[in-house]
Amino acid sequence: MSDVTVTVRMPKALRDRLEVLSAETRRSKSFLGLEAIQQFVETEEEIVLGIRQAQGELKAGLGIPHDEVVKQSKAYLEAAKARRT
Repeated sequence: MSDVTVTVRMPKALRDRLEVLSAETRRSKSFLGLEAIQQFVETEEEIVLGIRQAQGELKAGLGIPHDEVVKQSKAYLEAAKARRT
């Protein structure tokens, strides 16, 4: 796998914080940036996958109608409120 260079525009204040963090952790700004981008991409991929799976389930008729969700949620909240009193 070959590496590529990506330029990111950011506010000066954020760059300054990155430079301090880089010095404090003895890690390069490139290393910290790569770590942050990897984490972001992994999280966003999981979110997109979950959405796609949910859309597939809805198309297959496996969803719960909105009115039923509201009804169940209200019942749950009422039961929780009753337990506290």
